[in-house]
Amino acid sequence: MRFPPPGSAPRGRDRKAVRLPAHQGRSRPLPGRRPSCAVVGGGIAGIAAATVLAERGVEVTLYEREPVLGGRLAGWSEVLNDGSTVTMSRGFHAFFRQYYNLRGLLRRIDPGLDHLTGLPDYPLQHGSGLSDGFARVPRTPPWSALGFVALSPSFGWRDLARMNASAALPLLDVSLPEVYHRYDGVSARDFLNGIRFPPAAQHLAFEVFSRSFFADPDELSAAELVLMFHIYFLGSSEGLLFDVPDEPYPRALWNPLADYLRSHGVRILVGTAVDRLDPTPGGGHTVSSASGPQQVDALVLAVDTDGLRSIASRSPMLCDEDWRNRVASLRTAPPFLVSRLWLDRPVRTDRPGFLGTSGYGPLDNVSVLERWEGEAARWAAQTRGSVVELHAYALDPAAERHRTSAELVAQLHRVYPETRAARIVDERHELRSDCPLFVVGGHRDRPTVRTPDPTVTVAGDLVRTEYPVALMERAATTGFLAANVHLRRWGLRGQTLWTVPATGRSAALRLLSRAGGPGREGNRRAP
Repeated sequence: MRFPPPGSAPRGRDRKAVRLPAHQGRSRPLPGRRPSCAVVGGGIAGIAAATVLAERGVEVTLYEREPVLGGRLAGWSEVLNDGSTVTMSRGFHAFFRQYYNLRGLLRRIDPGLDHLTGLPDYPLQHGSGLSDGFARVPRTPPWSALGFVALSPSFGWRDLARMNASAALPLLDVSLPEVYHRYDGVSARDFLNGIRFPPAAQHLAFEVFSRSFFADPDELSAAELVLMFHIYFLGSSEGLLFDVPDEPYPRALWNPLADYLRSHGVRILVGTAVDRLDPTPGGGHTVSSASGPQQVDALVLAVDTDGLRSIASRSPMLCDEDWRNRVASLRTAPPFLVSRLWLDRPVRTDRPGFLGTSGYGPLDNVSVLERWEGEAARWAAQTRGSVVELHAYALDPAAERHRTSAELVAQLHRVYPETRAARIVDERHELRSDCPLFVVGGHRDRPTVRTPDPTVTVAGDLVRTEYPVALMERAATTGFLAANVHLRRWGLRGQTLWTVPATGRSAALRLLSRAGGPGREGNRRAP
């Protein structure tokens, strides 16, 4: 299966999406001069890096400490009490249509993205009874913001009039890296309070979004919240609707991508943690792992926060001391819990496939998997039941899993009362704590793609970059960028990328923002 030439893949509906052309070079190495690279980490970032390196003829070894690929989107088989074999994962992920580079990666194995199916809305529900959604909101800014105000029960015209206009105007003129200079020293909560964002809308909408970073709004950098507002709302006409894979992650994504990588000569070592990395005399590095030492010309470190800290602490010659100290200072977000329940009766047919929640104790969202996932739909049809998934983010580190999962079920009964009569056929729970925490004032210490050693690059959603990307798209984008750094050194052509516009879309609104004296308070408080 052939992938379209770099840069030719559809960018989406937004005609203002920005193309980042690949650097020029050879399509393959010269005879007898094939470089080698170890990619450490088999999640989105590592697979993106390995893909483009292998496509250019680089000898690639992909190390993954877990027994399967996928990182936070990994999946594995489980046998239920009823004898059914099912796939368990770490939970629901939304594939937004702004994720141009992630979609470009997936087009390698699914050119038409036929395995992504769109959900009809992004509904939100608060325990007070308020609800919201984005299906009817216009996608093109600034009509998206005006439409949200006109249609939302949590944000009305009177609320708009009460807002601190001069403090809110910078939302119309987001640019990088300026957004971090202005707002990284302010928490998301303080920023929203400062612009007098309506409390109801704050709880219903922005708190749901901020917790998608697995962080409480009091700890999350306002810069990340403002950037997210730009990526998903005022800076892009792709809208807030999203797609999801129509089968479990291994079947839809990772198994085909693994086959694609192997077809390009990639050596994939799952269940193989990297112990340490040491410079090799004359250049390059020695990778030490259970599979034995391997010498390579370059490294891509595409691991999570704990993994990067661990490798850096065990590799005293990696990059330099200042870089290793900065890595050591990185923090991991609080724990999150995924509870998946197989019920003996269905939820109501009008329940959405995904629902964001607030005001329901620890419950942050509810998914009804048979609405989109083939495996869950087949189980539900056979048993006349339902497969329901519950998420709780930013938990207290001392939270006890059994008590939290019981509370999630109790809150499910509030959200979907018909589930009170359902018997749980089986259940699986994943309590994890390995997501990056974007703390107030922490942007300057986050690693960049480039490191002090030109033969070492870093990729992942924890990485600081100059482009407007977040979450899974940041992982895919930095994976390609990390590969591009090495390809440029070797004279090989890079990967073309796409992003949403890097600044506000309207020249008039940008001028209005600057005239309002935006962000002065944020500038004073930022480091």
